[in-house]
Amino acid sequence: MRIRVKDHVKFQADKMAKVSLATTARAQLDLYCVAPGQAQKPHTHADADKIYYVLEGHGRFRVGADEQTVEAGEAVVARAGVEHGLENDGTFPLVALVIVTPPPTHLSQASHGPTGLTPPDP
Repeated sequence: MRIRVKDHVKFQADKMAKVSLATTARAQLDLYCVAPGQAQKPHTHADADKIYYVLEGHGRFRVGADEQTVEAGEAVVARAGVEHGLENDGTFPLVALVIVTPPPTHLSQASHGPTGLTPPDP
């Protein structure tokens, strides 16, 4: 399955946009579109690792007690059980690919069609 990521970039005025690109039984691929001033509240996934790869912009990422600015071309890894979140404290949009493995149980057990993938929204 080929995904043209730039075709799925969209922003919401009220909160960070989380766009589901694909889900298999073992991984989930999302696109986070974070306007200036928006954030993802710190949270924890007990049984899943999360990797953020910044495509555009920059923002503050927190993993556990570590907080740092991450920019396009850099990645952040949050291991299972470690609190993590992000904030776009800049003046330009932040766009990141996010991989979660394994995906949340409600997604990995759902029917994803013959390819095993959830197709992106048109």
